[in-house]
Amino acid sequence: MNIFFVGGLGTLLLLGLPVAFTLAFLAIAGMYFFNGGTFAFMQVPIISYKALDDFSLTALPMYVLMSQILLISGVGRDLYEMASRWFRHFPGGLAIATLFCCAIFAAISGSSVATAITVGSVALPELVRRGYNKRHVLGLLAAGGTLGILIPPSVPMIIYGSVTGESIGKLFIAGIVPGIIMTVSFMIFASYQTRHIKDEPATWKERMESTKTAIWGLMLPVIVIGGIYTGVFTPTEAAAIGVVVSFAISAFVYRNLNWENFKKIIISTVKTNAMILFIIVGAMLLGYIMTILQIPQTITNYATAQDISPWIIFIMINIVLLILGMFLETISILVITLPILYPIIIALGFDPIWFAIIMVINMELALISPPVGLNLFVLKGIDRTNTIDEIVKGVIPYAVIMVLLIILLSIFPEISTFMIKDVD
Repeated sequence: MNIFFVGGLGTLLLLGLPVAFTLAFLAIAGMYFFNGGTFAFMQVPIISYKALDDFSLTALPMYVLMSQILLISGVGRDLYEMASRWFRHFPGGLAIATLFCCAIFAAISGSSVATAITVGSVALPELVRRGYNKRHVLGLLAAGGTLGILIPPSVPMIIYGSVTGESIGKLFIAGIVPGIIMTVSFMIFASYQTRHIKDEPATWKERMESTKTAIWGLMLPVIVIGGIYTGVFTPTEAAAIGVVVSFAISAFVYRNLNWENFKKIIISTVKTNAMILFIIVGAMLLGYIMTILQIPQTITNYATAQDISPWIIFIMINIVLLILGMFLETISILVITLPILYPIIIALGFDPIWFAIIMVINMELALISPPVGLNLFVLKGIDRTNTIDEIVKGVIPYAVIMVLLIILLSIFPEISTFMIKDVD
């Protein structure tokens, strides 16, 4: 039966069938052959409804909407200008500024793709014009874009919380310190890599002016994360507030919320959310038949019955996630693997919040892993002269940093969990 699902999944994906429909097709085939023939099809609408009947999922479309508003409003350009004026006098200063801007925009949008597109479209031509090696620039932009799913708010963390029942607020807060460590590590490496380039420092007047212009974008992560951490509002309420503030910034500060841009925002939001929700439904249908066949229970019992260290199983899980990341995108990996991996992690005695951060870092690796790493294609789309080979070579050192962070968090799990005790 396991061979049936694995073989079917691989075959349908190789044939080019979208992930959501691949999962649903396998689930329906499984229902027909293993769970009572056509009568089992009556479960399809019931499971589909239950998959989406989750209050925590209401935050998902709002965070996606917020990222689309900010993508069009011009917040990214102002953040980059502010960062460049504050950091450009350091060795490799514009590289540092670019990663700082990625981190701030990630904390605003929660989207890796939005971060890579917004910052990349502004920073790539500017950095190349100032003499930075293009391969190095592509690498730091691809890696910097991945910060969008680690630094809260984070769409994958919402999916993790929805599938497992863990607190989304705790997941968000747990990502703050690892996100800062990864950002600083990226900055240090990028500065060393481009240390031969140093620009003229900006005046204090220029710094203050750019900060004043970018202050509206800087406010959003403070409102969203600060409100969650202090208990003023829930992650879902924070998403709604973020959307309102984003609309206000676009309409009254940047004054570019015209009808044409509004249509682009809504259409893009609907497309992104539809894709994610279709995958969730497909995964839940597949999860139903896998539960009926007791596949997760069998794998969990087998894993926990082995006379080996839980850390060996943990390493094997990370290797599997890395391999899956080479062929599937982030949301698909989460919804396919979590019904199996989550019970194993609990049975082995690992902290599920800590594991969520480990898993999200693995998903960051997936975003820059060929052949289907999404950020690789985002950067190629920004400038058609960019090659995937060039981007991959530039991003390899940052992938190594991500692996080292996983090792660090494995040795010191408190790095990701010490802030979550008072968060609901």
